[in-house]
Amino acid sequence: MSDFLRINADLHMHGLYAGAVSKDMIPRVIAEQAPLKGLQLVGSADILNGRWLNLVKQQLEQVDESIFIHKNGTHFVLQTEVEDNRRIHHIILFPSLSKVQEVKERLAGKSADLDIDGRPKLYLGGAEIAQIAIDAGCLIGPSHAFTPWTAIFKEYNSLKECYGDLADKIHFIELGLSADTNMADRISELHRVTFLSNSDAHSPWPNKIGREFTTFTMKEITFDELSKAIRREGGRKPVLNVKFDPKEGKYHKTRCINCLTFFSALDAATCKWRCPICRSPIKKGVAERIEELADLKEPMHPDHRPPCLHTIPLSEIIALALKTKQPYSAKVQEMWKRFISKFGNEINVLIDAQPNVLAEIDQKTSELIVAFRNNQFSYVPGGGGVYGIPVPPGAEATMKVWKNGQVNETTLNEQIDSKQRSLSEFF
Repeated sequence: MSDFLRINADLHMHGLYAGAVSKDMIPRVIAEQAPLKGLQLVGSADILNGRWLNLVKQQLEQVDESIFIHKNGTHFVLQTEVEDNRRIHHIILFPSLSKVQEVKERLAGKSADLDIDGRPKLYLGGAEIAQIAIDAGCLIGPSHAFTPWTAIFKEYNSLKECYGDLADKIHFIELGLSADTNMADRISELHRVTFLSNSDAHSPWPNKIGREFTTFTMKEITFDELSKAIRREGGRKPVLNVKFDPKEGKYHKTRCINCLTFFSALDAATCKWRCPICRSPIKKGVAERIEELADLKEPMHPDHRPPCLHTIPLSEIIALALKTKQPYSAKVQEMWKRFISKFGNEINVLIDAQPNVLAEIDQKTSELIVAFRNNQFSYVPGGGGVYGIPVPPGAEATMKVWKNGQVNETTLNEQIDSKQRSLSEFF
């Protein structure tokens, strides 16, 4: 394996022409931020969009038919996300610009916004889109597979229901922020596919880009090598999934989208998925959806499944250390820059650096990083479209839970979660 490289790859993000995306999300800025997170390879973002493709060509250098590169060494593989006629999102990875054009030509007349929105809506089903992509030699798979708005498993119970006879040619799924390997590997149908961790970033700043990524072993950074790694061929393979703790994801637990009260799946169904407090919709959580899909009581990881490592954006930890809710504040970012200047990138800070060396920058941040490494954080879990809240040891937080026909205020602190109990025990 000595001739293999370890490549940290974030293969799903969006440019400024997609909806709800920062104007700072341009190729040059993405490239500048990627190495600060420890990334060598990123998705190009919305490569079917003509305006975005022009920016990619202007700000990056094409090194082969499938890869662009920034002068700092950040590599970009051709990538997009599309929405099908059931509002399901799919990631497509392209082997060349000519194949981008080929797919775009086949989609002409099947979309009203190919050159308008970075994430185009297509008048086609998942199987039809997959056929076009596979015919062009692309890789395709579902985005954030379990989230309750635009994911395959909000609509279907299996890959085959969506992709039909092409299901066995789907080689990856993207887990999304609200699920991890332990959760998804309770579904035996998914044991054969590679799990991707990606940021789905809409802004380039440190708590978004690279917040999730996959580490692959590859011989060089090309589409062919990446394709082999996703397919796990010839020694190329994923060796690590780096992710949020899924409790921090926006859709981990079932929750009212307005007053943010938590519900068990049974109580939500009894209420007909309408909040009895404010009458707003209750959104089913990823944890509850996986419980419905799972055919295994406990996860059974196939031999090829790599370890899954939970991380938290460094800026969030610094904000906790400084007792501020503003990870973008000047004070937080100044300390973030000090850590990055000393250790090179966030991965080195969060995973590798020794506590005594971290403490040379800031003692409290060092203590919180160690606590996170040791699984001593609790969470007010995410749900209803709102991110979960990390709760460090010694701190307290409350959450509203509907139980026995009324709202209960539950206090969450280190004692409640001291044995890493399942969140289902709170409901």
